Amino acid sequence: METTKTAATQTDAAKNKRQGLFTVSAVIAIQLTVGIAYIWSVFQNGVAQRLFEGDNAKTGLTFSILLSTLTVGSVIGGKLAAKFGTKIVVLAGGVILSAGFFLAALVQPEFSWALWLTYGLMGGVGMGFTYSTTIACAQKWYPHKKGLVTGVVVSALGLGGVVFTPVVERLVETFGGIAVGEGKTFMVLAAVFLVTCTVGSFFMKNPPEGYMMDKVAVAGVNSAGVAKDFTSAQMLKSGKFYLIVATFMLACMGGLMMIGFAKPIAIAKGMADTAVYGVLAISMFNSLGRLLWGMISDKLGRYNTLLILLGGGAVLPLFVNFAEDMMVYVLIAVIGFFYGGLLSTFPSLTADIFGAKHLATNYGFVLLGFGVGAVVSSFIAGHYKNLADVGNDISLMSPAFVIAAACAAAGFAMILVLKGLWKKDRG
Repeated sequence: METTKTAATQTDAAKNKRQGLFTVSAVIAIQLTVGIAYIWSVFQNGVAQRLFEGDNAKTGLTFSILLSTLTVGSVIGGKLAAKFGTKIVVLAGGVILSAGFFLAALVQPEFSWALWLTYGLMGGVGMGFTYSTTIACAQKWYPHKKGLVTGVVVSALGLGGVVFTPVVERLVETFGGIAVGEGKTFMVLAAVFLVTCTVGSFFMKNPPEGYMMDKVAVAGVNSAGVAKDFTSAQMLKSGKFYLIVATFMLACMGGLMMIGFAKPIAIAKGMADTAVYGVLAISMFNSLGRLLWGMISDKLGRYNTLLILLGGGAVLPLFVNFAEDMMVYVLIAVIGFFYGGLLSTFPSLTADIFGAKHLATNYGFVLLGFGVGAVVSSFIAGHYKNLADVGNDISLMSPAFVIAAACAAAGFAMILVLKGLWKKDRG
């Protein structure tokens, strides 16, 4: 009898292991695909010319709306996933994202604002449905290695930019070139989103209750010492939540400015023939940073990791004005590397402090800081890029990156406060 019970236990363990691998693999595929939205820099100049009469701020707002509504979609998606399951929410997210890109392809110059509703609003909500819900699902299968699994998953989002940048560049060229080919390219991407999210949704499944809790206890990964899983209502009453949100808002600005304007900056510095390397550099190192910093945070702790990342964020943007030739791409890559670390460390920090059970919804609320930072950074970078275009001098854009550096320094101070509260809680 005991032998039969042991064999059944081993069979269940093997089955769960396979299901965990299938689920995380599907999550990676979904994140890789929706990461295409992060290569907005490829579309920036062409869309500005075709729809917004060259206005960089209005054009860049499209990407910022996508990122900010991603936060709203994450909150809504997390709540719906708790009620209907991750599978349904991921499928719905793929449909919304696909429809947004398809409709974006039909936008005409006289209705340029419609791009904010299609690519921006619908694209962001669709991404949000798939983003935090799939991260939370993957973390549940590997709760003893939250930093590692989160790093792997969100690095796929950044890697999507590396994989699809040359593909998108070729599609735009094939469909007529800059300011012409973007529309049909959006249609192709809409089909890719729909297929990937539909197929991937069928692999979304949560582990059995109590799965891996023995390893969690051994690893001691709940570094915040939290005794319970916070609901969103409980989390919103915590001062730590508002510190995390404010820090996230301030921390991400430099990276977001560079993601949105990497290619235009390279062109303005006289490297039009190789400007796409800027997009590839920030996409590749954004992805690498998400992976490596996620692993590092498991070893150094979330707070120490964030202090390093924010320290870099307070220094690196100051060199944008001085970089020339290939050093431009080196600087873009390093900024992307540090920015990527933020996107893998904040989800794990949220799970450490407020628990993993309601992470899909809770991290959606934390992402509100990211969304606000996206909109603000777009306006700041777009405004100074317009001044640089008028003066034909890219150095006129440097105040934007000085502001981003100052914001990262303020975020550094906030993490010190959070770390102090953490130490106080631990006695």
